[in-house]
Amino acid sequence: MGLFISKVISSLLEIVLFAIIPFIYWFAIDRKHSAFLDWLGFKKVSKHDFKQVFVPLLVMTVLFLLISLFILFRLKGVSMATTVFRGGGFKVLPAILIYGIFNTALPEELFFRGFLLKRLMQKLAFPLANTIQSLFFALIHGFMFLKVLDVGSIMMITGFVFAIAYGMGYINENKAQGSIIPSWFIHAAANIFSGICAAFMLI
Repeated sequence: MGLFISKVISSLLEIVLFAIIPFIYWFAIDRKHSAFLDWLGFKKVSKHDFKQVFVPLLVMTVLFLLISLFILFRLKGVSMATTVFRGGGFKVLPAILIYGIFNTALPEELFFRGFLLKRLMQKLAFPLANTIQSLFFALIHGFMFLKVLDVGSIMMITGFVFAIAYGMGYINENKAQGSIIPSWFIHAAANIFSGICAAFMLI
């Protein structure tokens, strides 16, 4: 129960932290044009759009899970965010769900695909805007491994994360009318998978 509460609290703090800059920007510039969550793309995918999103969503989810599997093998024995779940089994599943859905996936999607990509798209063509947000996303995740992996492994992981980030941005903007729900689903699935692997010591 303590771990569950800890993840709920850290999720709330992380969401607020990642939403501060977007909120300030929206309040100062765009609050008269749209509601904050709509402005970030936090909206349902229509039934019509879902038909276009389903296959790319499925493919991207599987790719992200495979990349997560590769990263987990490379980081075997290294302390990570999911280490707290290690060996916890079924009793840590509620905490894993909170961690996977709200602790990193939602805050990062709100900021990178919701705020950064959409603001860049106002100034730049989509391919360049998506490349920039993907690069920032990948570099931040790559830097996390500077002290625990060799340069080659870090570059490989950064490249994989870049590709996934680009794909998620593409699905959101070109298949789901700007909704960040697809990328949130993909991101959450990968995080939950990593947590389950730790909980049941699958890797």
